[in-house]
Amino acid sequence: MRFLFTLLTAVFLGNTAAAVTVGDDGLHIQPWIRDTFKDLQEDLDEANAEGKRLAIMFEQRGCIYCKKMHETVYTDPELAGYIDDNFFVVRLNLHGDLEVVDFDGDTLSEKKTSRKWGILFTPSIIFMPESVEDGQSAIQASVAMMPGAFSRGMTLDMFTWVNEKLYELDSDEDFQRYHARRINERRAAKE
Repeated sequence: MRFLFTLLTAVFLGNTAAAVTVGDDGLHIQPWIRDTFKDLQEDLDEANAEGKRLAIMFEQRGCIYCKKMHETVYTDPELAGYIDDNFFVVRLNLHGDLEVVDFDGDTLSEKKTSRKWGILFTPSIIFMPESVEDGQSAIQASVAMMPGAFSRGMTLDMFTWVNEKLYELDSDEDFQRYHARRINERRAAKE
């Protein structure tokens, strides 16, 4: 009987730990996602003022991959803390109607912005530099893009790679090589 109680408790606690709140719009809620007016230059200015990097996240209602990320990846305290400490995350709804003011001055709905930028998958995260040249759209100015759902390790590595500006290094270590090196380092640390 004690074994059954322990098993049921573990299952219950495991399920409640993965429970993530969903808003009225059908999108998952995280404390590090900012609710802004979707004026990207203002968002970038605010991110810079806080010493953070701007990341633009596209999601949609009913997205099973978004759900997976929110329930199994973003629940990791180390990853969630890293994002919260280092990034100013603005979420756009792939099919949403809120207005977005792009860096190039275009004002479009979220869904028209996603088409303009060629966003096909959710979740997709676009990582921005600290400044954007006049006339560039967000997608043109972005330093990296993460289309789709990935593991905790790959997600942390991408956020770290962007935050540490490793994309600027003049070396042969692109993101894929960086991620492979980080995998090997994590394996070695476990041994």
